[in-house]
Amino acid sequence: MAVSGSRNGMIGDEDEGGDASLEFYDPDHLSSSDSDTPPHLRDLAAASVAGDFNALKLALDNLLGSIDEPVEDGDTALHLTCLYGHLPCAQLLIERGASLEVKDEDGALPLHDACAGGFTEIVQLILDRAGEPQYVSRLLEAVDVEGDTPLHHAARGEHAVVIQMLLNAGASPTKSNVYGKTPYELADPDTFARRVLEAVTSVS
Repeated sequence: MAVSGSRNGMIGDEDEGGDASLEFYDPDHLSSSDSDTPPHLRDLAAASVAGDFNALKLALDNLLGSIDEPVEDGDTALHLTCLYGHLPCAQLLIERGASLEVKDEDGALPLHDACAGGFTEIVQLILDRAGEPQYVSRLLEAVDVEGDTPLHHAARGEHAVVIQMLLNAGASPTKSNVYGKTPYELADPDTFARRVLEAVTSVS
């Protein structure tokens, strides 16, 4: 998995769809001979990381293989655009048929990545594209290898707006991960994110 600081709650609050991004990742390394990215996917990976819409469109036009094939550290192109907050690129990939339920090597969905970064517009895009309540529920309940749901990721990053969006869509605030932690317990005390979760859990 390509991990940015936002996944581990290292970035400040980005609830307004902030720019997580390229300071954590150098797309030039994708062209190196020791890259884990298959040669035929390097253009796709580089465009996804950089958020280069035109380059991504060209890479997709020339793509040989599946749009859901892992391109970097187990991440698909959609994982990368969600991780780094590139909304137009995420829209393009979804329009071209990228799966919302594809998992990376750690079991995370693109929604996990968008929630970790606090990218509200991408989170809303994914929820809107899912559409059907059962489909939305599957996305919200999906867990990675540590048992974290998208709400856990949003709580860890203290992205209050994303937390509220997920709760409104039906996410469970009481689901525990493999360490026995609920989303409420992952948000730091005395933060707005914690108060949002506290209000819901106290009612539950």
